[in-house]
Amino acid sequence: MFTGLVDDVGLIEHVADTPAGRELRIASRYTDLTDGESIAVNGACLTVREHGVTSPGHGWFTVAAVVTTIDRTTIGGWCAGDRVNLERAMKLGDRLGGHLVLGHVDGLGRVLATRDAGDAWLVDLELPPSMQRLMVDKGSVTVNGVSLTVNELLPTGVQLSIIEYTRRHTTLGTLVLGMVAHVEADVLAKHVERLLSPWLRSPGAHTLATALTELQS
Repeated sequence: MFTGLVDDVGLIEHVADTPAGRELRIASRYTDLTDGESIAVNGACLTVREHGVTSPGHGWFTVAAVVTTIDRTTIGGWCAGDRVNLERAMKLGDRLGGHLVLGHVDGLGRVLATRDAGDAWLVDLELPPSMQRLMVDKGSVTVNGVSLTVNELLPTGVQLSIIEYTRRHTTLGTLVLGMVAHVEADVLAKHVERLLSPWLRSPGAHTLATALTELQS
C-alpha cells in the first residue's frame, strides 16, 4: 500500500531481458532497503530482489517485471538512463498525505495537451473507456505513481493541475504530447463500480441513482 507521495526519483542503470520478463537495476538514495519489500516504480508495485549501498546516501536495488506486468505497463520500453518515480510502502500509522494507492496500474493514459496556467501546469490525459467512469471531478487519481486531484473531467479523460513543487520533485514535468503514463484509479471508485455493476448493466438501470435505489431496496 502506498500514498502516491513520491519520495525519490531513481535512475535506471541497467535493464536485462529474461525469459520471465525484465530485470532492472535502479540507483536511488535508499540505503536501508530490505530484500523482498514492495516499492512503487512509476506507480507499479514491484519487489526488491537485491540491494546495496554505493556511498553514504546513495544506493541501488534490483526489481523484476514479469510478462503480464510488461503487457499492462510501459516497463517494456524503459531503458538505462530513464528516471522513475519511487515510493516505499507506507507504514501503519504514517500520515496519509495523498490517497490510498495499491500500485496496480489500471491502464495507460495518453497526454493530449499541456499548458501553463499561472501557478499550475495543466495536463489533459486521455484514458481508456473502462477507466473514464471511475474518475470524479476533484477526486483522486494516480499518474506514474503520483497522487493527483482531477482538475476537470474531459470527454475522453481528465485534466490534471500539477503544482510547481510536484513538477520539480517527480518526473511529471517531462510529460509531453503523445507520451503514455501509468494510471491507477481510486480504489474506492473501483470497489463501488464492482459492487454496482450488476445493477448498472441490468435492463432499465441506466443511471447510478437508479442502481443505488435498487441496491438499497
